[in-house]
Amino acid sequence: MDHLEWFPAPANCTRVRFSSAELSSVCPITGQPDLSSVVIEYEPGERCIESKSLKLYLWSFRDRPVFAEALAAEIAAEVRRAVEPRSVRVVLTQNVRGGIVTEATAEL
Repeated sequence: MDHLEWFPAPANCTRVRFSSAELSSVCPITGQPDLSSVVIEYEPGERCIESKSLKLYLWSFRDRPVFAEALAAEIAAEVRRAVEPRSVRVVLTQNVRGGIVTEATAEL
């Protein structure tokens, strides 16, 4: 799945936070798998993200070469496109590679 599905936001829902420790992609340089955790937090407007579509969307990166920074930005842009939140923040933390942990944040 390459997009997120949604449902009407309930009245008085002011913040939604998803977290997953199972985001995987491929390093564009080495071709090795990159394992990451991700936190997606947004302030709903009229719509909320349907969680099963989010799971399938995140799985779609499994075989895709992408840097952590670009992945965080892409996820934030898709959340914005799908549900038009008042704000969105995505924090992607890539597991240790070569002794370095990468954390990328995208806010819209």
